Amino acid sequence: MKLAMTKLGGAKAGDIELDDSVFAAPVRTDIMHRMVNYQLAKRQAGTHHTKTRAEVSGTGKKPWAQKGTGRARAGDLKRPQDRQGGVSFGPRTRSHAFDLPKKIRFYALKSALSSKVADKKLVILDEATAKDHKTKTMVDALGKMNITNALIIGGAEIDANFARGANNIPHIDVLPIQGLNVYDVLRRDTLIMTKEAVELITARLNGTEEKPAKPEAPVKAKSRGAEAKKAQAAKKTAAKTASKKTAAKKETK
Repeated sequence: MKLAMTKLGGAKAGDIELDDSVFAAPVRTDIMHRMVNYQLAKRQAGTHHTKTRAEVSGTGKKPWAQKGTGRARAGDLKRPQDRQGGVSFGPRTRSHAFDLPKKIRFYALKSALSSKVADKKLVILDEATAKDHKTKTMVDALGKMNITNALIIGGAEIDANFARGANNIPHIDVLPIQGLNVYDVLRRDTLIMTKEAVELITARLNGTEEKPAKPEAPVKAKSRGAEAKKAQAAKKTAAKTASKKTAAKKETK
């Protein structure tokens, strides 16, 4: 699939070939819905916490006799029905995250990218760079492209002037390629990607991305104690062999 490529400001910059397996996949709203729920659940703090009757402050003394007072029996005054008592079945500190297979997450991203292409809401930039960090300059450039609500995806590193210029513009988000996600793609009207970002995300989703080589594990230095033990063991074995030889010589005599 070919798509026109533009420069910042709207000038034409040629065409780019898009991979159909990434940008022309079937749009599955059900899978995108699962992915958005996965992202929103994972980012929840989960710090809500209510105290049970075992955690609230108060004495554990029995307030009145079990029988004879006419009142309901009570073991302490920290029950849920008591004033300042504990809460039963209240929210507890926990993680709201749940698992989602990697294949589903990859397909959800493909589906989100394909939905933008199908709606003609994908814009490809040759590069996301700016000469200065002025917000007015960035507003003028995006205005020429008729963009008011967009997610801009750069390469592995974002140009500092470009990021600062777009930082104060409402409804404009700038992320590196590592931050590309389904939720941010869907929450903005237009998706703007650089040529480098297209190449990197295509390689990642097709499994052809070059992984960095793992650093070699440092060789552990031998401790002095271990060397001393080995030396002692060697002396003992030498002494045993020597004693055996002398004993054998005495027997032969």
